[in-house]
Amino acid sequence: MRWENLTEGSAGPAALFGADAVVTRTIDTPEFRGITFHEVRARSIVNRVPGASRMPFEWTVNPYRGCSHACVYCFARKTHSYLDLDTGLGFDSQIVVKTNAPELLRRELGSPRWTGAHIAMGTNVDCYQRAEGRYRLMPGIIEALRDRANPFSILTKGTLILRDLPLLREAARVTEVGISVSVGFTDTGLWRTVEPGTPSPAARLGAVRALTDAGIECGVLMAPVIPFLGDSPEQLRATVRAVAEAGATSVTPLVLHLRPGAREWFTAWLGAHHPHLVPRYERMYAGGSYAPTWYQRRITRQVHELAAEFGIGPARRGEARKVVAPERPDGSGPAGATQLSLL
Repeated sequence: MRWENLTEGSAGPAALFGADAVVTRTIDTPEFRGITFHEVRARSIVNRVPGASRMPFEWTVNPYRGCSHACVYCFARKTHSYLDLDTGLGFDSQIVVKTNAPELLRRELGSPRWTGAHIAMGTNVDCYQRAEGRYRLMPGIIEALRDRANPFSILTKGTLILRDLPLLREAARVTEVGISVSVGFTDTGLWRTVEPGTPSPAARLGAVRALTDAGIECGVLMAPVIPFLGDSPEQLRATVRAVAEAGATSVTPLVLHLRPGAREWFTAWLGAHHPHLVPRYERMYAGGSYAPTWYQRRITRQVHELAAEFGIGPARRGEARKVVAPERPDGSGPAGATQLSLL
């Protein structure tokens, strides 16, 4: 592994940390067997989202790189290549931990240049993956945001978020806090093969119930809807019904997208587990990373109809994340709503 492209004096991107700040640990316990942690002292923690992004927010905090959830479709796999790490098994097992994230965030939030903008977390890799159980970075991060009354949101597949429920409630008293849990399907057979390192869909929906019962509104990002494996009318109905029964305030579908890095890994998995579907995927994604618009609209319509039937609705732009939509140029009110997207 090479870190040179991230160190001072390099010709690559701006330095994220010095080579002498990296400590590599392999922990031989059942929970972390096969996982290597690279502990780093980051130089910055609040990251601006590129202007061309479809994200409905401008700033993010990511205390980890790589993710032991090992979701075969994860769009963030490509980011591991920036560290000269493998985007397949390396992404699942080589986890970069920004050990100074809480203190760094507190310092950056206190800067005179910081305007108190919304900060989104969990939009690249999950901040409540298994590593968080060991490193406990999120309590300090939430405390820093709470103390500055800085609005924030969290998207996660991790039930470990319930550990921080008291802190989330404290933060919600002083600022806008948005929580979303990702549950693309309730099919346990599909879950075990495509999301092997995550809590089960039932456990995640249990977290939704616990959050809502504690007075913290929680939406569900129904992502990804996987073509030909998780998109039958029966599967969609079962998932939306379970989301409604968990007390979610909204459900927003997102069809599988396959960016470079994720595309190759997912295609290899598909060939091993469902080889008969490879030609269908080649046709469906022949135009690029996204499924055809007609297919995305069909899934969205079906999910919205089911949500209405079960008494919940789709999230409007920023709703699940408590983001205030920008006003129109004429000052007449919020701009038109669009589907929440992590693309």
